[in-house]
Amino acid sequence: MKIVMVNDCAYVGETLVKYFPADVKAVHLKRSRGLLDKTFGIAWKILRADADLYHVHYLLQDCYLALKFGKHPIVGHAHGSDLRSSLNHRVWGRIVRYNLKHCDKVLVSTPDILDIASEYRSDAEYLPNPVDTNVFYPKPLKTACKKKKVLIASDSNWGVKGTDLAIKALSRIKDEVDVSIIRYGVDFDRTVGLASSLGLRLNVLPKVPHDQVNKYYWSADVVIDQFKVGSLGLVSLEAIACGRPVITHVSSTYSQYKDFPLKDVDTVDKVIEAVQSASPKLWTAEYDYLSKNHKPEKVVNKVMGIWRRVVYQK
Repeated sequence: MKIVMVNDCAYVGETLVKYFPADVKAVHLKRSRGLLDKTFGIAWKILRADADLYHVHYLLQDCYLALKFGKHPIVGHAHGSDLRSSLNHRVWGRIVRYNLKHCDKVLVSTPDILDIASEYRSDAEYLPNPVDTNVFYPKPLKTACKKKKVLIASDSNWGVKGTDLAIKALSRIKDEVDVSIIRYGVDFDRTVGLASSLGLRLNVLPKVPHDQVNKYYWSADVVIDQFKVGSLGLVSLEAIACGRPVITHVSSTYSQYKDFPLKDVDTVDKVIEAVQSASPKLWTAEYDYLSKNHKPEKVVNKVMGIWRRVVYQK
């Protein structure tokens, strides 16, 4: 089977391709954020591509172009912002809706957007994000210090990630924690300013390539992700894979997370309690969940089953 993978999101496509079996030939068409590359450049690549199936990340212009070029069968893979925000945009919304209706199959990467996709496609399906376990794998905790080393690993974004909530919580236990944060995100400066106003000292770390973030996880005792969406993101999954307990908001309303051990952490008090009680026992339970649902081999097997059904139906 020959697959053309178009675009990517948080290295999901790259990880899938890396773990394909030998009988799957994959061509990954990537694009940069440059104007020409994400318009004419990617359009030309898609037009020239030929495959048994096209797997397109994000239900935006790349997916729309592939459909208009008559590339079938197409699996459209939604990753969050395309359905949470772009769907309601005056211009982008038309493209997203067209893609939802005309793809041969629609996948979603998190449970919170499954209901949205299902309004347009009754066959929309949740595909857990894979974690590259060759890059992200457990290492023992370092020698215990007086203060718990906490890493805020997601990008600083108050509206999407709830970084301000994490800062407010950690400031109330600042004598118990040594907090690091990675320098990226639209609200990074606001986050540093808020921490300073609350007397919380932040150790600012430079943004590094994806395959080097594991070192940041291994240096922490606890990793903090997001508190808005209610779904597990790649930051949480990769940190768990690296052997660290993760504090994030996982909503109990999603049946896909029934076995995840930490749910509904969405207030300052709950974040404080979760950080203080984070332990190897919590990590073990989180890692059990990850092993059952997000190991790359399992995700690849699942997506290949979906592909075969799509190709057979065509």
